[in-house]
Amino acid sequence: MRAIRFEAFGDPSVLKLADVAAPATGEATALVRVMAASINPSDVKNVEGAMKQTTLPRIPGRDYAGVVETGPAEWIGAAVWGTGGDAGFTRDGTHAELIAVPVASLRRKPETLSFDEAASVGVNYMAGWLGLETAGLKAGETVFLIGAGGGVGSAAAQIAHRLGARVIGADRQAPHPDAPIHAIAEKLIIGADDLPAEIRKATNGSGADVVFDLVGGVMFRSAVNCLALQGRLIEIAATGQREVSFDLAEFYHNESRLFGVDTLKRDLTGSAALLEALTPGFVAGDFRAAPIAETYALADAEAAYRKVAAGAAGRIVLRPQE
Repeated sequence: MRAIRFEAFGDPSVLKLADVAAPATGEATALVRVMAASINPSDVKNVEGAMKQTTLPRIPGRDYAGVVETGPAEWIGAAVWGTGGDAGFTRDGTHAELIAVPVASLRRKPETLSFDEAASVGVNYMAGWLGLETAGLKAGETVFLIGAGGGVGSAAAQIAHRLGARVIGADRQAPHPDAPIHAIAEKLIIGADDLPAEIRKATNGSGADVVFDLVGGVMFRSAVNCLALQGRLIEIAATGQREVSFDLAEFYHNESRLFGVDTLKRDLTGSAALLEALTPGFVAGDFRAAPIAETYALADAEAAYRKVAAGAAGRIVLRPQE
């Protein structure tokens, strides 16, 4: 089969198109023909060497959608989708014509999604779902999304809306006109210098029950100060700085809670359960995949990775069968 591989860490130039043996399968594994596989920023970081667990040589890629070729009889020919924190890191990933996955990880692709769309859901919706689930967001509560215009922010907004929560968003720049946050957020704060003051204005002085900080690092102190009494703060990133500080006395007087979430801790099988939980939202039309910006053949993977590294708006998708 054809696959994208890297044998050393570096920029996208280390990615090479190669002919490699098809993955071996057994009773517990199935072989999936990959119809589409998105490229996430974490895939780019993985190739750069930012993920300490990655072993080389490696086929990268986390998210995919495809058709089962070998496996249990009831799965042969089924259109499936998947993602996993092990794929592309400690086991060969999705940027190839074929991928071997645990049978236990197989989940049928929602018919409402194309292969390209289904391959673009995994990481963003996984992060959004895990964050809000960890926070225990409930109907009627207020969630404040810092970095609402990005992929995870868009997913989290849709999940929170389906849960019946009040959504307020913030970002440095106005999100794409088609971003779901525009239709969902009660208020969208753009380019504010003082987020805690803005969120107090929007909540009659109380703050947000849940703050989902999709930026982290440089935004951490502001995020803490946006919390309502007994508010919960979710962190999934550390942009700009890894070490942060805050007023500990104010934190415990407010009875605040801080949670970290990492999608990489869920392998293909663990992630499958979350995709299953997300499926009703896609079937009902409450969730939608991010817009597909461009699609690339495997032979053009280096250019595709460079697009993602440059911060492309919309999803970049590889089509391994082209």
